[in-house]
Amino acid sequence: MQAEILSTGDEICQGTFIDTNSAHIAACLNDIGLRVARHQCVGDDIEALTAVFSEIGARADIAIITGGLGPTVDDLSAQAAARAAGVDLVLDRAAENSIKDYFAKFSRTMSPSDIKQAMLPLGAMPILNFWGTAPGFIITLGRCRCYFLPGVPREMEALLGAMVIPDILSFIGKTRNVFIKKELSVFGLPEALVDAKLKGFGDRFPGIKLGMVARFPVITVKMTAQGNDPNHLAEELEKAAEWSARQLDDKVFSFEGRSMEAEVARLLLKQKATLAVAESCTGGLVSHLLTNIAGSSDYFLFSGVTYANQAKQAVLGVSDENLRKFGAVSEQIVREMAEGARRISGAVYGLATSGIAGPSGGSPEKPVGTLCIAVSSQSGTVSRILQSPFKERLSNKQIFAICALDMLRKELLKKAA
Repeated sequence: MQAEILSTGDEICQGTFIDTNSAHIAACLNDIGLRVARHQCVGDDIEALTAVFSEIGARADIAIITGGLGPTVDDLSAQAAARAAGVDLVLDRAAENSIKDYFAKFSRTMSPSDIKQAMLPLGAMPILNFWGTAPGFIITLGRCRCYFLPGVPREMEALLGAMVIPDILSFIGKTRNVFIKKELSVFGLPEALVDAKLKGFGDRFPGIKLGMVARFPVITVKMTAQGNDPNHLAEELEKAAEWSARQLDDKVFSFEGRSMEAEVARLLLKQKATLAVAESCTGGLVSHLLTNIAGSSDYFLFSGVTYANQAKQAVLGVSDENLRKFGAVSEQIVREMAEGARRISGAVYGLATSGIAGPSGGSPEKPVGTLCIAVSSQSGTVSRILQSPFKERLSNKQIFAICALDMLRKELLKKAA
């Protein structure tokens, strides 16, 4: 069974607004075992919309179309759907009453143009909108059951979850396959090398679809399987994930598609350990990522952006002699920073960063992209110097932060072993 998603509106096609609706719809359809074969966007043009609706009706089984249901002259979806179906637009009384009730609830006056939203193709089933004024509707075009929804994300998401997904499940009935996915989070390898290391995956696991999504600096390896035996699918996915992890060595940091910060948070919570962070070159980004995770107050005790040398000395107790001898970007200093953060906070772990994010400030000995990281705990302090290939400041800050979290993750795993 094939599904399609269509977004309508000049504002989407021209990039004025980012289309978040389609991503949400695709995820919901995937969760119920429907493969999204096509995703496209069409502007506010009656001829183009009519043609695309007819094309969808000829090839898809289910389609979800968003936008173009409002009261203005450029809201053309209902009109185009009627033309594609070869029927007239008619006033739907249930839709009209729903719109009137919505205006009455907020003591607002309804304008004549608002009635346009209740004009639906003859034979269409209204999807009453209790979160806004524009109702959606269901209509069969050719072989396809089409769901038309408003483009406002809040309204679309509410109608999709409350009415559309249940209707789709009823419509497809027992023909529905189970859809299971597995995601590996990978850090430390470029996408091309990940792809090369997984060569032969398709021959080993022909029933599993492999894909990759790069979100700098992490790559997500996505494995999906579809069928009617969920236990068998889960077993095959587990085998595929284990084989893939062996090919990628220690670069896989999560088998659940977690972000690096979420994986570090999970390990800290599991060990009931606490953390203090001292940052220089990352400017608070490490702390920002960690505190984005719900429940971070259970493990996150302290954060200090000690950018200037004076702050490193005053807050963390870094040695003036070592600063003069080794410089701020050095293993000696970053070790003192991690130890100082742990000492003043009482945390189980101290994590520190110091480096040269660029684009200027480098030297032959310490070029742009140089990063020093240290992790301190009761068992001692470990440190590393890494070199990023990037010269752009924001890219380096991002990769520096993930490198620091990855080093902490590995230390946490050693503790758990």
